[in-house]
Amino acid sequence: MSYTAPVKDMLFNIEHLANIEQVSAIPGFEDAGLETAQAVLEECAKFNEGVIAPLNFEGDKNPSSWKDGVVTTTPGFKQAFQQYAEGGWQGLQHPADFGGQGLPKTIGSACTEILNSANMSFALCPLLTDGAIEALLTAGSDELKAVYLEKLVSGQWTGTMNLTEPQAGSDLALVRTRAEPQPDGSYKIFGTKIFITYGEHDMAENIVHLVLARVQGAPEGVKGISLFVVPKFLVQADGSLGARNDAHCVSIEHKMGIKASPTAVLQFGDHGGAVGYLVGQENRGLEYMFIMMNAARYAVGMQGIAIAERAYQKAVQYAKDRVQSRPVDGSIQASAAIIHHPDVRRMLMTMRAYTEGCRAMSSVAAAAYDAAHHHPDAEARRQNAAFYEFMVPLVKGYSTEMSLEVTSLGVQVHGGMGFIEETGAAQYYRDPKILTIYEGTTAIQANDLVGRKTARDGGQTARAIVAQIEGTEADLLADGSEAALSVARRLKAARLALLDVIDFVAGQTKASPNAVFAGSVPYLMLAGNVVAGWQLARSLLVAQAQLAQGRDEGFMRNKIATARFYAEHLLTKAPGLRDSIVEGAESVCALAVEAF
Repeated sequence: MSYTAPVKDMLFNIEHLANIEQVSAIPGFEDAGLETAQAVLEECAKFNEGVIAPLNFEGDKNPSSWKDGVVTTTPGFKQAFQQYAEGGWQGLQHPADFGGQGLPKTIGSACTEILNSANMSFALCPLLTDGAIEALLTAGSDELKAVYLEKLVSGQWTGTMNLTEPQAGSDLALVRTRAEPQPDGSYKIFGTKIFITYGEHDMAENIVHLVLARVQGAPEGVKGISLFVVPKFLVQADGSLGARNDAHCVSIEHKMGIKASPTAVLQFGDHGGAVGYLVGQENRGLEYMFIMMNAARYAVGMQGIAIAERAYQKAVQYAKDRVQSRPVDGSIQASAAIIHHPDVRRMLMTMRAYTEGCRAMSSVAAAAYDAAHHHPDAEARRQNAAFYEFMVPLVKGYSTEMSLEVTSLGVQVHGGMGFIEETGAAQYYRDPKILTIYEGTTAIQANDLVGRKTARDGGQTARAIVAQIEGTEADLLADGSEAALSVARRLKAARLALLDVIDFVAGQTKASPNAVFAGSVPYLMLAGNVVAGWQLARSLLVAQAQLAQGRDEGFMRNKIATARFYAEHLLTKAPGLRDSIVEGAESVCALAVEAF
């Protein structure tokens, strides 16, 4: 069940696609060049391979448990989390002002992948804490920052997001948790929240809940929601922990996957009211929560890539070890390892190409985030922000959906043994199903891509990305190698398909919303497919240039082969998706509701 972090592939992306030297030219990131990236990733790999990864299978067999309001995590988790915090990993991307290391997302996101490949259930605790830190950095008062941020950044305390209620899933207009103002400026919080990841656990001394609630008299719907900090233990004036707050875990869920991650039902205010503190201004809670959501959505996309990588490594190992049947080409005259069979190679190449394509896409998105938030030039910030915002639903939606296909193929490579829990392949199949659901389902990512990211600006950002893809096609044609020409042909067909869909979405969202939204998820899958393929096409060009200089021949040839496979086997789906979106909308809603 061992895991080896793909540090080499990550550094290739960071150097050549995300252009880390451009990122390190941004004020504040001067020390975050390629050398730093390599040192951090190698240390991250060592820690996760040795400490976190061995706990993954154990967490599936021996998940978190609840008794009398107390949650006990999987044996080994508490000690591992202590080492994680002491190593400074929680603060990697957070500001030095609060004890973090202030590294760019370009480096931090690769570490996120390594942690999630090692153990996704474990990684969910730091992921939620990252979201809480982001929200407080953006909207918290100086007092709240002073009390909570340093402890969250250090990993001494952890954070949660409390949105969902039994009647309010994706529709947060239905939130009923209420907040009553108190004379001292605090609030009393009353209500029930469900699906709260790490809402209760034994790994840290305090848990900082960020809770959506309505102040009495607030407007109806999403415009009347406020955000509150509700700590598990109240914090005293000197920073030490005081009384237990009236926020209690009444149960945890039994789930299909990520079993070691405790998913809590939290009850606020059963004994007089939980003490909460307003974040920012009243009735702006949803706006602040979206800061957490956007950070978390990108991170969930990284989880998809991470679990795909782990499943791929497992499948490759099995395919090399499992002896079964003679190769069809007669190259070996006896039964051989199944990796010699063409269909097994096809499955492994599909797993590899999807994973590397999405990793490349996410790395480029991370660099855009860094420039959007820190570049000294306002226009550069604006352009990178538009690009990053467009990429978030792709990284989240496409990478998580692809992880289901990759992990399913992982089970298939194992054959009957993949269906047996002892091999571990089944866990990689079960764990990622949640990724297409939490932090906004694939359909919600697609709605975001259609409404906010395409229709709102008339397709301007999307078309600008398409123009960049066309530039890569020209570079491929100029390269002239057989692989480059093959990729160029497929990339052009995919680009034209995407352009047709962008025109359709930008032109029809207001006039024919049902027609556009009937194809919203296929549009998301098309856009993700094309952008990941584009990044692999860029990888091919880099690899060709590196080969010409005699650098790392084996790795570069593998990169070229993977990019070509992606183009010939995965990008070729693009024209069919275009047809279903632009010409197939009517049949989606053709049946009357009563016909189902």
